[in-house]
Amino acid sequence: MSAKPQRFETRQYMYSDTYEVFHYKDAYLKEVALHHHDFYEIYFFLSGNVRYIIESRSYLLTPGDILLISPMELHQPMFHPEQRSYERIVLWMNRRFLDNLVAPEQAITACFDTSAPGHANLLQPDNALRQTLDFQLRQLIAETEAGDSYSALAGLTYLTQILIQINRLAARTHSTAQGALPSDSVVYRVLNYINEHYSENLTLDDLANQFFISKYHLSREFGRVVGTSVHRYLIQKRLVMAKQMMRQGMSSTEVYQHCGFGDYSNFYRAFKGEYRISPKDFLASLRQPMPDAPGKWLREPSEK
Repeated sequence: MSAKPQRFETRQYMYSDTYEVFHYKDAYLKEVALHHHDFYEIYFFLSGNVRYIIESRSYLLTPGDILLISPMELHQPMFHPEQRSYERIVLWMNRRFLDNLVAPEQAITACFDTSAPGHANLLQPDNALRQTLDFQLRQLIAETEAGDSYSALAGLTYLTQILIQINRLAARTHSTAQGALPSDSVVYRVLNYINEHYSENLTLDDLANQFFISKYHLSREFGRVVGTSVHRYLIQKRLVMAKQMMRQGMSSTEVYQHCGFGDYSNFYRAFKGEYRISPKDFLASLRQPMPDAPGKWLREPSEK
């Protein structure tokens, strides 16, 4: 079992093509920028004073809360000025690895499906399940650190148990208004408008006129609630959608026309600046074969 929490890493990309798990405990953290990534994330909150933003939803966390963050969802933790010890366990899972871990009908990624009726980012397990997940996650960390001949198999066993528990809990969790920003909040309305009109030529002035408020008030309120500027959020949303379109087979020279970038050079600069890889190289990476998953036996029925 992990003897102590790990040193916090600021990276938002994976080294592994399977999964990575971290146990962090910090007395103080600087602001974490709004971001998104290509992998699945399970965030298990242990302690602290944190409000977590996922897209247009805001969650004030209590110990034991679990957040499910799907690939490409914009998210960001917001820290109270009087921050207490901030502790959490974070599990990252490679998208292709998890999508191919079990047979499709077993739906191991169902808990992350943002289009499913009743989908919720926030899960609140009862005390018994919370203790079970805490144990399983710590054991997963221990097996990751062990590195012996059995650790890969043991780690995969714990990972599978965790995902089964999370999916069962998600299936019992009904969608509620909890966590959403107030529906009369101008920021909530602006976020929804951007999410629906990201492909259009939007500016701060356009949004201020659309909602009959001053651009200075909008800029101030948006930054206070979301933790980033309107421009930064809009660029992130466009990049998220561009990646999705390329995953669905659209070429990089077609994508920019559907995401509001105006021309290819603007799209290229934004993409390369955000991901440190060109759109063309990103498309090439999607075509690379997926290595055999350690859990191949989970998805292929044995011959009789």
